[in-house]
Amino acid sequence: MGLTIAQKIIKEHLISGDMTPGSEIALKIDQTLTQDATGTMAYLEFETMGIPRVRTELSVAYIDHNTLQSGFENADDHRFIQSMAKKYGLYFSRPGNGICHQVHLERFGKPGKTLIGSDSHTPTGGGIGMLAMGAGGLDVAVAMGGGAYYITMPKMYKVNLTGKLNPFVTAKDISLEILRILSVKGGVGAIIEWAGPGVETLSVPERATITNMGTELGATTSIFPSDEVTRAFLAAEGREEDYMPLSSDSDAVYDRIIDINLSALQPMIACPHSPDNVVPVHTLKGTKVDQVCIGSCTNSSLYDMLKVAAMLKGKTIKPEVSLSISPGSKQVLTMLADCGALSDILASGARVLECACGPCIGMGFSPNSGGVSLRTFNRNFEGRSGTADGKVYLVSPETAVAAALTGEITDPMLLGEMPEVVMPDAFKIDDSAIIAPAPVEEAKELPILRGPNIKAFPSSKPQEDSLEAELVLKVSDNITTDHIMPAGAKILPYRSNIPHLSQYCFGVCDETFPERAKAAGESIIVGGNNYGQGSSREHAALVPLYLGVRTVITKSFARIHAANLINAGIMPLTFQNPEDYDKVSQGDKLKLSDIYAGMDSGKITLTNLSTGEEIPLECNFTQRQKEILKAGSLLKYVAKEGK
Repeated sequence: MGLTIAQKIIKEHLISGDMTPGSEIALKIDQTLTQDATGTMAYLEFETMGIPRVRTELSVAYIDHNTLQSGFENADDHRFIQSMAKKYGLYFSRPGNGICHQVHLERFGKPGKTLIGSDSHTPTGGGIGMLAMGAGGLDVAVAMGGGAYYITMPKMYKVNLTGKLNPFVTAKDISLEILRILSVKGGVGAIIEWAGPGVETLSVPERATITNMGTELGATTSIFPSDEVTRAFLAAEGREEDYMPLSSDSDAVYDRIIDINLSALQPMIACPHSPDNVVPVHTLKGTKVDQVCIGSCTNSSLYDMLKVAAMLKGKTIKPEVSLSISPGSKQVLTMLADCGALSDILASGARVLECACGPCIGMGFSPNSGGVSLRTFNRNFEGRSGTADGKVYLVSPETAVAAALTGEITDPMLLGEMPEVVMPDAFKIDDSAIIAPAPVEEAKELPILRGPNIKAFPSSKPQEDSLEAELVLKVSDNITTDHIMPAGAKILPYRSNIPHLSQYCFGVCDETFPERAKAAGESIIVGGNNYGQGSSREHAALVPLYLGVRTVITKSFARIHAANLINAGIMPLTFQNPEDYDKVSQGDKLKLSDIYAGMDSGKITLTNLSTGEEIPLECNFTQRQKEILKAGSLLKYVAKEGK
């Protein structure tokens, strides 16, 4: 039986375990990346391990999230990360150099390599044939130290593409179509391989848009073949030597196959407040638009920006619409300026923002009260934009421009003929904003620069054999990490200060939660389906840990968040019968007994002391995960085991 692309890379990097879906495997990691919103904590964790130098082939620290320096906090964190990178052997991408996923694709990504990053959209690297996965900061810290990355062996899905995209129909529309088909939890436990004759019609930037958005499916990662299109992209970046061909075997077996005819696709749009709330653009014709944002790690490549500039050339946006443009990297911005496309963008009335994540994480450019904002981003969760009642829609750059020009949601196919865009044969290479680490001998004497906002990693304690605690919060389905630990310009600067950050925990759901959790001492949270979807931010586990949460019980978990809970020392459990969710209420006193035996059997009984009812729960921990929980956290387990 043949192998898929992902299975070939996994086999090449397998340290332990077998490749049977559902079993735990350990992978050697070639590359890591971090960004500044999660990076400070990841480097504090790495420092705790006492390892003098990173042991990966390549590790890069990017500054792209917290670039709004309205106080000392972000600047101090950037200085800390830069000093860590210089001392411990990482490359450092300075503020303004670009969004981590865009820059990594341009300058560092290699087909056939493994990459994990402390950002959930790390699967962007699958656009050039990498096995690229989002992970918590602790997992990235361990990988930087040479440790393995543990995952459950995924199932394999194939999306078979035929035909060719029509003008004004884009890779973003492909992404929204697969979200419409599968939903935000339809890819859980799977790697999605994109295949078929339609693949060769898609450029690397288009492929990267699709693998980026695969995160919203809950998939472990997404991946494209490495082919002549990949070779051409790497050659244009001056890196043709990094190319290697990579394809699945003709007799590879998939758990599910989905067919999409590119020729039949039309412009799509995701409505508030979920990426899978997808309908054709034309069905919302005439909806008034207040704001348009173009950029993010999903749609900020040179190809995207040249199309935007071509559509805006000689035109002016509606006076009632505010339009922002965020190029994905310094390379993109420089080439836009050199060819004159930037002037066309500026002349239209658009505001050009820094090469950073910006509005995507609520870091500026929030919409007006109740405003409708069309964004080329990957998430439209409630409140993520920074405006609590903002109505955010996800669209392609072409649909975004159509709205900016007309002032309402408009099918871009109605605008006439799509202007021709010609991509250059070579990209402008300037790595001056990527700082290399110090040589080993020099690095030994270098100091680490810390600001007063950087606080200690929260302490955890070993999982005991029983737990009696209050159910301090009960939430519904599809709770995101944005619900648990919001982002935004006011909160993100405190990502390295867990005590301060804790006052915002679950603020979207219940502003009284932090105070009540502290008062309870130890506590339990109950949630619905797909709990913890979205960002890989481990703060959504570390802050509840700080507030005394010991266990989270749900109908189901998102992959990365469940792993982050275990790494933090919080036990994730699921209802054996989902309807038992209704048998507990906020404020109930709950008890878990014989936890150790339950970890081994996979069955733990929950007693609702307030009603006397017994409720069966399930867990599916590997032996390593059991030991992590018993040790109290991944850090304590690593210290104990010396690995």
